[in-house]
Amino acid sequence: MNYTLNQLRIFLKVVQLRSITKAAEALHLTQPAVSIQVKNFQDQFEIPLIEVLNKKIYVTDFGQEVAASAEQILQEVEGIQSKLHAFKGELSGKLKISVVSTGKYIAPYFIADFIQTHRNVTLLMDVTNKAQVVESLEKNQVDFALVSVLPDKLNIEKEELMQNKLFLVGNNATNTPKSKHAKKVFQDLPIIYREKGSATRFVMEKYFKELQIPAKMTMELTSNEAVKQALIAGLGFSIMPLIGLRNELEQNQVQIIPIQGLPLISTWHLIWLKDKKLDLVARAFLRHIQSNKQEIIADKFAWHEKY
Repeated sequence: MNYTLNQLRIFLKVVQLRSITKAAEALHLTQPAVSIQVKNFQDQFEIPLIEVLNKKIYVTDFGQEVAASAEQILQEVEGIQSKLHAFKGELSGKLKISVVSTGKYIAPYFIADFIQTHRNVTLLMDVTNKAQVVESLEKNQVDFALVSVLPDKLNIEKEELMQNKLFLVGNNATNTPKSKHAKKVFQDLPIIYREKGSATRFVMEKYFKELQIPAKMTMELTSNEAVKQALIAGLGFSIMPLIGLRNELEQNQVQIIPIQGLPLISTWHLIWLKDKKLDLVARAFLRHIQSNKQEIIADKFAWHEKY
């Protein structure tokens, strides 16, 4: 056997993505380069690792075993590199965070100084909806999750960050409802919803249910950016997090509509599994958050605190 770490890395990525093309994109290599390395790796085994049927990649049982070993080997190599940096007094490794979609407006500001200070730390940040964020945390695929609604079925630890405020928002050219009574307003307004699994939708539907409001859903969109564009175009109204509306408010593209029971207020939390043993990088990041969060909020989010 004479395979290289590079071949292990490439083969593992092909197995994970089930695609030569996607693996090439993820590794920033050309497709032919990946194909050649996979072939050279396969040539060292008498048993097939993968099979291509109808242009789809299928991993054999033996291939799965090799991929699992490859992942373990690469983790060990990464551990050696981390130990090398540790002996040199440097922090090294990966910081894995899953962030709910509206969290993308705050997460970079809480992370930036830490990453800039520790140049040998690689950030892996996934931005998706609440359901997928909770799933990635439950499966122990990440160190931390950033959420505005705490999961009720996971045993977690948490660090409070800042408030998340949700207002009724509409196009700035739209006539605002004269009444502030929620039931009267919402029975006539076309409401734009986020998709199921979204924390914003969860909070909005909870509000409607508590006040027994028969809101009329006019459309369902899969991101806050899409909702904002629909609002600007005058397609309806929505209850949205203030954190993602700064530019649109300053440019008078949207307006906050005062109404009974709003804003809805939740809290952004950094959470992690209670029994998880955080590694050196994760522990250092948590200390960074605990020591610097108030300064970050005051410096970056003073505008948000005024509403």
